[in-house]
Amino acid sequence: MSTNAPRPRADVGRFVSDTWRDRYFAACDHVYAMGAPALGEQDVETSFGTTHVYWYGPTDPVARARTPVVLVHGAGSCSAMWYPNTADLGAERPVYAIDTPGDPGRSVQREPIHQPERAARWLDETLAALGLDRVHVVGSSYGGWLALNQAHRGPDRLASVTLLDPGGLEKVGPRFFVWLFASLLATFAPKALRPRLAAWLEQPVLVVPELRAMIRLGVRAHRIRRPSPLPLSEDELATLRTPLYLVLGRRSLLVHPERQVERVPRLVPGARAEIIAHTGHGPQIDHAEEVNRRMLEFMDSVDLGASGR
Repeated sequence: MSTNAPRPRADVGRFVSDTWRDRYFAACDHVYAMGAPALGEQDVETSFGTTHVYWYGPTDPVARARTPVVLVHGAGSCSAMWYPNTADLGAERPVYAIDTPGDPGRSVQREPIHQPERAARWLDETLAALGLDRVHVVGSSYGGWLALNQAHRGPDRLASVTLLDPGGLEKVGPRFFVWLFASLLATFAPKALRPRLAAWLEQPVLVVPELRAMIRLGVRAHRIRRPSPLPLSEDELATLRTPLYLVLGRRSLLVHPERQVERVPRLVPGARAEIIAHTGHGPQIDHAEEVNRRMLEFMDSVDLGASGR
């Protein structure tokens, strides 16, 4: 029997079925419950699909008036990954956590956004739809590439950019994909072995049951349809004028930390770069309290500098 249903686009991420999508969302909700309760959530329309956004914020009216923070998660995840950060950040500033279209969140992708120009347009349209004219963007991993790309191609709304072990600085090498594959296999290990594997792989997912369930279901439930982004060239990095804060895990396998902590401040005027010890690809999870404090101090310094001009 024939059907007129359109075939899914090859370059647009999708869930394999409604059943798997709902199972994944249920797992996400368990992770969200470990962080600050969201004050609300909403869908905003862009040229590339529907973007789902959660927001958090302080009770203090002075803090509510501060420049907001926008969180952009890593590939294969959703904004639930920010559960260790939403309470501290949301106590000091309004916080918006975005589900990136093309990843397994509650956004619905209709057009590809992996091309740098399209990615910048999508994020700018999302911020405009939220009524945000000036924001501090925080990006992790692939979200770091999105934030870095925005600073290069669409910086007008950006007060600052914080990059947490980001993409966009180096070509993603085999060692990172080997680590991802090994981490996924380790989620199937017996419970008694997981703490040792978590320490060896620098992978906190393995010892947080809610995170482990979310990651495993995300891999099963959703298909990402985009290539790895290319890094910005040195000439492109040198054009950046948005205040930038780079936070790297000393054991990162996505980038070479010592190389980038020297390179980025040399290329980007005024950039701050730091390495967090005893962590790999997730410093904001492994050392949430410390990283939250450092991020807020950086944002405060940017706002103070802007008010003094």
